[in-house]
Amino acid sequence: MAFLKELLAFLRARKKLWLAPIILIMVALGGLMILAEGSVLAPFIYTLF
Repeated sequence: MAFLKELLAFLRARKKLWLAPIILIMVALGGLMILAEGSVLAPFIYTLF
């Protein structure tokens, strides 16, 4: 949690808040890939891409 607070403070201080949605999308896609690796939902997730 501290990492997220520090990252948000950095983005706010450097006026780089436009990077936040890009980071969130990358994290979401990474999590989706990890879930798709060994789950039953893998064929359904792969059809999205």
